[in-house]
Amino acid sequence: MFPGAVADREAADYALVGAPLDASTSFRPGARFGPRRVREFAEQFDDYDHRSARRFTELGVYDHGDVGPTADTAEYLTFLESAVAEFDSDGAVPLVVGGEHTVSVAAVRATDPDVFVCLDAHLDLRESYAGDEYSHATVTHHALSVADRAIVLGARTGSEAEWERADAGDVTAVPPEDVADWSPDFDDESVYLSVDIDAADPGFAPGTGTPEPFGLAPREMRDVVRSVAPQAVGFDVVEVNDRDDGQAATLAAKLLRAFVYAHAEA
Repeated sequence: MFPGAVADREAADYALVGAPLDASTSFRPGARFGPRRVREFAEQFDDYDHRSARRFTELGVYDHGDVGPTADTAEYLTFLESAVAEFDSDGAVPLVVGGEHTVSVAAVRATDPDVFVCLDAHLDLRESYAGDEYSHATVTHHALSVADRAIVLGARTGSEAEWERADAGDVTAVPPEDVADWSPDFDDESVYLSVDIDAADPGFAPGTGTPEPFGLAPREMRDVVRSVAPQAVGFDVVEVNDRDDGQAATLAAKLLRAFVYAHAEA
């Protein structure tokens, strides 16, 4: 159980779902251990949040446990979508903990946002990668089948075709050096917020599958999470693996808590 997630399912305002998919990782596998490690390294945090003057244990967070992957990724995404959609329809904001970034596809389909906002080193706009239409490198492409537009914050790498696709009107790619000055402008639009931990510079979060230098600092990521949370209908943090001493998992857990505090405050 995620520390502090003490609410009963029927009374939950937030529902945490572990999604340990590790099917398409293209460099360093281990994302299957992400949900376990995020829960483990959240043990150290104080319950009380000074900024909001709230206690995490009082915010109605329920931990559903993990939805284990199947051999077929498309089938798994359908199963995960159903689980997330059930919480969404019950009025509990889903908090998905990956697993590879592909799990975000299920959550976006379940919550049907107007805008997909992602902290990510990669554009993830490929239609397929290595012959896999559900590769972790296709997430933003799939999200745009649901959302009207996508904003990728911290993007610093992609194929030539992806950068060309990012020039279209429904995609905004914000480089790391501009993220601190970015502010959300959603009007009345609903938003889904996805955090790929590789948005962080690997010096802060080395435990991820495809680390990319010259990334974001944790404080910049926290500020984005806080600013987007008030209009978010769902949240995930993904791509944490077991290839470090807990830095990536610690950051992921803290960002999840920051989301809940900011969303509840709003």
